[in-house]
Amino acid sequence: MCLINRQRRGWLFISAAWGLGAAEPQACAQGTLAAAPTVVLTITGNVHKGTGTEAVDFNLAMLATLPQTSFSTKTPWYEKPRRFTGVLLKDLLASVGGSGTRLTATALNDYRVEIPAEDWLRHGALLAYLLDDKPMPVREKGPLAIVYPFDERREVRTAVYYSRAVWQLRSLELR
Repeated sequence: MCLINRQRRGWLFISAAWGLGAAEPQACAQGTLAAAPTVVLTITGNVHKGTGTEAVDFNLAMLATLPQTSFSTKTPWYEKPRRFTGVLLKDLLASVGGSGTRLTATALNDYRVEIPAEDWLRHGALLAYLLDDKPMPVREKGPLAIVYPFDERREVRTAVYYSRAVWQLRSLELR
C-alpha cells in the first residue's frame, strides 16, 4: 500500500509500512496509485518526522489495508447500537510515523475539537469508515467518524467524549 504525501514541491508517493521492509518509494510511484483516488483524510503536523513531509493523505482503500477493529456501541446520535469498523487512532498514527500528545480533529462543517493522546492510547478511539459493515455516506455521518467504545468503557460515556466523537471527519493535525 502507498500513502500519498504532500510536499512543497508537489506529490510524492511513499510506502505506508515505511521502515517495516515495505516496497521502495519508486515501486509505489510506478503504478499502485497512478491515478490517486479520492482523498478522505489528511493528517498534518508531526508525521514522518525528519522526512520533510507536511501532510499524509488517505483514501478509503488505504485505510482498509491498516489493522482493522470493529465494535458495536450505542451513541447519542443513533437510537440502537451500531457496528463501527475502522482503524484504531493509535494504529493510524503509527502508520504515518506520527508523534505527539494532541490531535485537532476537523469535520467537513469545520467543527474542531482537541483530542488528547490518552484517547487513542488508553480509550480505544476508532477512526470508523464502515457503519454496520457498509461505507458511511456523508448523510450518515461519513465518510469517516471518530467513535469510542461507549458500551465497553463507562469512563467515556460523558459529554466530553461525545464531543470528541467527530463525524464527517476530514482532517487530523498531530501536535
